[in-house]
Amino acid sequence: MKVPFNKPCFIGKELDYISQAVKFGKISGDGIFTKKCHDFFESTYGFKKVLLTTSCTDALEMAAILLDIKEGDEVIVPSFTFVSTANAFVLRGAKIVFSDSCSHHPNMDVSKLEDLITPKTKVIVVVHYAGMACDMDVIMELANKHNLFVVEDAAQSIHSFYKGKPLGSIGHLAAFSFHETKNVSSGEGGMLVINDERFVKRAEIIREKGTNRSQFFRGEVNKYDWVDIGSSFLPSDIIAAFLFAQLENIDKIQKKRMKIWLKYQEAFHSLVKSKKIRLPEIPNNATNNAHIFYLVCQSNEERSRLINHLKEDGVLAVFHYISLHKSPFYSINHNSNELQNADLFTECLLRLPLFYNLTSKQQNLVINSILSFYKS
Repeated sequence: MKVPFNKPCFIGKELDYISQAVKFGKISGDGIFTKKCHDFFESTYGFKKVLLTTSCTDALEMAAILLDIKEGDEVIVPSFTFVSTANAFVLRGAKIVFSDSCSHHPNMDVSKLEDLITPKTKVIVVVHYAGMACDMDVIMELANKHNLFVVEDAAQSIHSFYKGKPLGSIGHLAAFSFHETKNVSSGEGGMLVINDERFVKRAEIIREKGTNRSQFFRGEVNKYDWVDIGSSFLPSDIIAAFLFAQLENIDKIQKKRMKIWLKYQEAFHSLVKSKKIRLPEIPNNATNNAHIFYLVCQSNEERSRLINHLKEDGVLAVFHYISLHKSPFYSINHNSNELQNADLFTECLLRLPLFYNLTSKQQNLVINSILSFYKS
């Protein structure tokens, strides 16, 4: 394949820091590089407390435990999202109530959100698709009105903002991903952000298999015990070492990704003008962190033909989520409401290659292939 969909970047001292982590003699969790990452996120974005995890999925599962989700609780989740967004709460016994996307953007349609709230609703989980913010003012207002918790699934949202506030800093809890497809990566990896002081102490315990081990090592208790439920959610310091090298270069990474994103946008202006495709719309009061560049085709059949056309030219472009309310696992539990916008993005959205090392020549190949498809 001449142009892969994604290629992880090595931009700084990743291998040097991994070597240092080994030489320090502590490569299990919460070593020196884990602390460096925690300090970076808390000082740069003003998060109250952060904890690196082995994945964004684990961070979401920690959130579900922290919020004491129980059998029968209802959790509102967008249908157009990755399975982990819902599965983390299903594992605790929750009933998932799916929300539709906006007509103009894959984010949840907040105008229809209050209709989904019942006396059993406990949490609203928002997903900032492509790193572009949901309307958090409306969501937090509803949460406060109905005494609900808000979890930001900010998997794609590093270095993106809503009205000047970093995504992940607005809800009670947030989860980030550092999977190799993300802007900054550790291969696999994630992070739980705790913005509500009530959850800080317990979050450490849940992350350490239900023990007060972290308090013990800080000298706050004279032994550590099993005090709560939990699991092994903390990553190796080797993973944190790789991540910290990326964080040191986040401005450089963001600048390059934005350059690529803007070039795509400019190149396809004529196709938008002639209404052959739709391009990402940046919501009001939101920023764009250049995580995903997508286009929306007129139909599923057209998208399939475009994918095959690109593949013939050596370009790998991929669709994204399958609406969760129609998944084999959950379709039998979903109510009969139609989620037509989520289904539209499922059928028609196509993601283009976007990664730090994408060359101008490679991007031109992607652009020219798409232009030739629509010209013919």
